[in-house]
Amino acid sequence: MNGASCAAKISTQPFSLNPTSPTSHDNPLVSPKPTSLFLGSTRKLRLSSSSKLNLHRRSGTVVAVSDVVKQKKSKSTPSLLITKEEGLELYEDMILGRAFEDMCAQMYYRGKMFGFVHLYNGQEAVSTGFIKLLKQQDSVVSTYRDHVHALSKGVPARAVMSELFGKTTGCCRGQGGSMHMFSREHNLLGGFAFIGEGIPVATGAAFTSKYKREVLKEADCDHVTLAFFGDGTCNNGQFFECLNMAALWKLPIVFVVENNLWAIGMSHLRATSDPQIYKKGPAFGMPGIHVDGMDVLKVREVAKEAIGRARRGEGPTLVECETYRFRGHSLADPDELRDPGSHLNPFFSQVQKCHLIQCRAASLAAEKAHYAARDPITALKKYLIENSLASEADLKAIDKKIDEVVEDAVEFADESPVPSRSQLLENVFADPKGFGIGPDGRYRCEDPKFTEGTAHV
Repeated sequence: MNGASCAAKISTQPFSLNPTSPTSHDNPLVSPKPTSLFLGSTRKLRLSSSSKLNLHRRSGTVVAVSDVVKQKKSKSTPSLLITKEEGLELYEDMILGRAFEDMCAQMYYRGKMFGFVHLYNGQEAVSTGFIKLLKQQDSVVSTYRDHVHALSKGVPARAVMSELFGKTTGCCRGQGGSMHMFSREHNLLGGFAFIGEGIPVATGAAFTSKYKREVLKEADCDHVTLAFFGDGTCNNGQFFECLNMAALWKLPIVFVVENNLWAIGMSHLRATSDPQIYKKGPAFGMPGIHVDGMDVLKVREVAKEAIGRARRGEGPTLVECETYRFRGHSLADPDELRDPGSHLNPFFSQVQKCHLIQCRAASLAAEKAHYAARDPITALKKYLIENSLASEADLKAIDKKIDEVVEDAVEFADESPVPSRSQLLENVFADPKGFGIGPDGRYRCEDPKFTEGTAHV
């Protein structure tokens, strides 16, 4: 089975816990068979009278968060998943993410941005579906693909664009750049350039919430942390260590895997022994859920349950969102790293290599076409219009508003000042006077000889 057909098979049934069982649909609390697609947890989840999930000790019964979502839908009368206001909020956030990233590409190629810039196009349903459900006090920990996470959490477009331009008006005063967005005000705890680097930070933030509530007796502290990371991270040690700690201490955290099927140029299907990442959750005693990451409404339903569990003190959840990036790994990659000719057996004949490359190229083209046809913004737009939640005029008005917001962000960033040299050593040492400030009280880096012999930037 090639990568495209395998990915398509998985993505077409993101909410099917046990599609072959006639009883699981009628009664979601019936124990599904071990062979079901979604294993849920090694602990059982039951629905209380208040329709909330409660975590119990080990049992033979296993029910996934996604199955509870199905039960809610089956018990209620046919109704829409969102209100008009919610739908317009989701659409606006996703349009902002897409338009912002498209503008980043333009500015990068015009020389306004430097270094690596990783865009989020195609994955907007994950960021919007999760982050727009959070409170201001809740925390988000991101990756190097962090611009849209910052925007969804409420960091102004001006501050994010200025950071990308390396200006003092950026959310990190121009010192973080594309891969290190941070905002204390919005509890965005950072983008991280190395994979897996942010997961321990997110676990620590979740521990802080639990400590405040249970030790410091801050009863109103029900803060939740979201840890975003990709499929390539899920074979790294920090991932497993933090799943263990989060489950052991029942931390209020949701681990969100943005599985876009490619770790730079390595296919996820070729890089891991079991490509179904959500199965790693039950191994540590937490629910593991797979969801269609190209459908913001499905993501949102699963996110509601996972965030709700965390907020009620019922512990962590691992959610695998199957999504796809529409651009290359970064703007330095013109989408050539997903190379169908890579990793060929060197002992193959030239004829065998040519045949395999042709087959893989056709598979990759089919994969890209499959996900492009499932653009999450197009899908939401269709849903809103077909269900009379918005008109074409409503959505065009949002498109125009966002275009103006992004244009304003670029103008603001372009006109903002660059950091002074004295900022170089700030936030580096706990006691800057021991190194960065001279006897005269001035920063050493202000001395013209400080950068003598280095290239002028």
